Amino acid sequence: MSVELTLGPNLFHWSAEKKRDFYYRIADESPVSTVYLGEVICSKRTPFFEDDMEAVAERLERAGKKVVFCSLSEVVIKRERNLLRDWSQQEGRDLELNNTAALLYLKGKPHRVGALLNVYNEETMAYLARQGATHFALLPELPRNVIAVLGERAKELGVGLEAQVFGRASLALSARCYHARAHERTKDNCQFVCENDTDGMTLRTMDDRPFLTINGIQTLTYGYLDLLADMADMAALGVTHFRVMPHTCDMVAVTRIFDDVLKGRMEVAEGEARLRDLGIDAPFINGFYRGKAGDNWVDGTEAMSA
Repeated sequence: MSVELTLGPNLFHWSAEKKRDFYYRIADESPVSTVYLGEVICSKRTPFFEDDMEAVAERLERAGKKVVFCSLSEVVIKRERNLLRDWSQQEGRDLELNNTAALLYLKGKPHRVGALLNVYNEETMAYLARQGATHFALLPELPRNVIAVLGERAKELGVGLEAQVFGRASLALSARCYHARAHERTKDNCQFVCENDTDGMTLRTMDDRPFLTINGIQTLTYGYLDLLADMADMAALGVTHFRVMPHTCDMVAVTRIFDDVLKGRMEVAEGEARLRDLGIDAPFINGFYRGKAGDNWVDGTEAMSA
């Protein structure tokens, strides 16, 4: 079975120049086959990168990469409804929806389902496939036994199945902006304070232990998901695409490590050592897949079951 490495949408608020340079380097140096583009967290961030989107997409496509445009995850006000409508009307583009509101426009048309649109079970997958979904990115909290069930149904339906294997994992979205509130600002007058935290803002417990990460309206894990050792097992379960999420660490190095392990050019142990040599200032976690608390690191195959 052919498996592919992908780069998920950038969840954080980076400057346009930083984003542009990031994707140009991905185009020139990274082995990923597919790159997901678009603002998925906050509609207020959209204009910052709007003028660069086509140039970035063209650069990536010239480098032989498939480009998929992602929708917002939260659609509440009129401006967001208009953005969603315009996004859905792109001709000749692969689209990944992250909100059920997009089904209003895409029902019956081929599209992908993103990880921010929760698909927990095989009947939901089958229903969305009947609406036109051809590919599903799974939410990162799913344990191995659930992925096994979804993998079987994905094979029956003939759809792609994608799992996140690196980066902070999205846990929740809210109508309120935590970032703005933490700086005593309102959501409407946030002054884009989230740009100060390019990998998210660390949330600490009362005993000062780093626990979660805040990114505007989004809550993520503090630790970085690392399923390097689990990709072969996931492929056997039916996962066809492996997603790494953008961060400010050396993402070209990250994608090369994951691609080398995925393609059998590097042993897992060497890949893990190289990943830890990148100097990422947060722990690695794999608890969700291993059937443990999500912020745990579980060695070997402990707690894994079909």
